[in-house]
Amino acid sequence: MTRTFNNLFPRTAASSEIFGLVVVLFALIALFGSLSDRFLTGATFSSIAFQLPELGLLTLAMFIPILSGGLNLAITFSANISGLVLAWVITWGGGADAGPAVIILAVVAALLSGIVIGWVLGAIIAYTGAHPILASLAMMIFLRGLGEFLTRGGSVSGFPPAISALGQGTVMGIPAPLIVFAVCVGLWALLLNRTRLGFSIFMLGSNPEATRYSGIDTRFTLTMIYALSGFMCAVAGIIMASRFNSVRVGHGEAYLLITVLACFLGRVDPFGGFGRVSSVVLALIILQIIGSGLNLLGTNQHLATALWGGILLAVMVSRYLWSHRGRVASFKTKLSLSTSQQGKQQ
Repeated sequence: MTRTFNNLFPRTAASSEIFGLVVVLFALIALFGSLSDRFLTGATFSSIAFQLPELGLLTLAMFIPILSGGLNLAITFSANISGLVLAWVITWGGGADAGPAVIILAVVAALLSGIVIGWVLGAIIAYTGAHPILASLAMMIFLRGLGEFLTRGGSVSGFPPAISALGQGTVMGIPAPLIVFAVCVGLWALLLNRTRLGFSIFMLGSNPEATRYSGIDTRFTLTMIYALSGFMCAVAGIIMASRFNSVRVGHGEAYLLITVLACFLGRVDPFGGFGRVSSVVLALIILQIIGSGLNLLGTNQHLATALWGGILLAVMVSRYLWSHRGRVASFKTKLSLSTSQQGKQQ
């Protein structure tokens, strides 16, 4: 019976990984549902559906650089600058009375600004050999200072209803930001699993030297990775601007480390070369469920922050133990073989 079941439903690493995350997700829903009678309500899940896309889009922006063995610490401020470009174009075109042509121009300008920021960062990493952490940290500081200088620490607001609807409206009862996030998830899955660039990203994360010797242009690939990351940052910046109906430097700054946590919780290899979009999405939902559940229970925000750090530590420890599991098994096998050989000789 067991053999027949395994033949019909083979347990691969991917299915086991997703199954484990799904079990954790439903366990958390059951836990918070039992602790608070307000958790299993439409209002709670509607709130989650509106909040998840912001963190989700920034996590997708972090996901591809980590897959390549890098990191992009500038994602939140790239999103802020893109949001500011959106706001400036709309303000120039009439503010709350801006027409459809101005709105389209503003969205295109915001997306282009995110791509340019990511392209510059990727080019610096690819052509100078700078470490992604140092290069993206420098870019983060530069963008933050530039944004504060241009806005004098203030905010830009006054968007037309069409922009507000993108972050606060619904389409057939489904939150508009969630639809945007779902489209971006599908785009990332298609890019990574069905294109040559996606194959190159996995190759680059697995072994940069072997990738270069195989004929893949690693410099171009790195530049494209961060340009794509910048594109997703711009999408996140547009969604945040439309949801808050204003833009200022610092929006979403607290999301930075949570995006890294979501990637690692979603079983993305921190050294690059392995990761799945579906697992990362499940990890995002888990983190959002935890945040919403703790909020309904009235816990202190600092406790929630400490919990994020504790989860990250637990993930790193579990990864260490899992990676050394094979070595321990190999050592035990060699030890048993050596013991048996010594017994035969005696």
